[in-house]
Amino acid sequence: MIANNLKYKRVLLKLGGELFSKRGGKGIHFPAYEKIARNLIAVKKRNSIELAIVLGGGNILRGREVNNTPVDKVVADYMGTLATVINGLGLQEALERHGAPTRMMTAIEMKAVAEPYIRRRAQRHLEKGRIVIFTAGVGSPFFTTDSGAALRAIETGCNVILKATNVDGVYSDDPRKNKKAKLYSHLTYQEAIEKGLEIMDATAFALCKRQEMPIIVFNVKALNKIDDIVRGECMGTLVSRN
Repeated sequence: MIANNLKYKRVLLKLGGELFSKRGGKGIHFPAYEKIARNLIAVKKRNSIELAIVLGGGNILRGREVNNTPVDKVVADYMGTLATVINGLGLQEALERHGAPTRMMTAIEMKAVAEPYIRRRAQRHLEKGRIVIFTAGVGSPFFTTDSGAALRAIETGCNVILKATNVDGVYSDDPRKNKKAKLYSHLTYQEAIEKGLEIMDATAFALCKRQEMPIIVFNVKALNKIDDIVRGECMGTLVSRN
């Protein structure tokens, strides 16, 4: 255990952009920022975790959506990268309106809205109890926000990546299409590779495997139960070395 009965003291939470839209839709849904912010503030008040967040931008645009079109793929990826900044501003506003100290950092400099990402500065913010929101992925095209989450978690010394999704964890098949799909409570990195399970993109997953960064995939509806997860209780799917 790390401290205060916590198994994971410094946590990186990955939130997909689709969590900020209306169900099954595109665009921005401000009540979603509000709901997630309230849950995260409640979790922070109940324990002493250090919380970093990486956001996706899929509710606005994913670069790969322009595949099979004449649109330049690099430009499309940069547009998707900027979409994560929009989500970051929305979540930051909701968090700070309810009294949570935050810092938003971007991999692409835009000083009018956020700090540029500097590893040591990010670590210091976490040590001071601020919620740190990482946006703009890794700052380059062709890398997903999963890769950004893996990289930032490793760089800033996080103990675990918590990936919030619309399902309860990692299944043997899509549970929305196959009612007999099996929910895994634990997988090793090698098992996940052998079974072809798409937990993260290949680059992100390879980083986590190499650095032995555990990943917990869980339902976003259980955000208010992160307390239980960081204390080591089983929820969703744990992917680890053994």
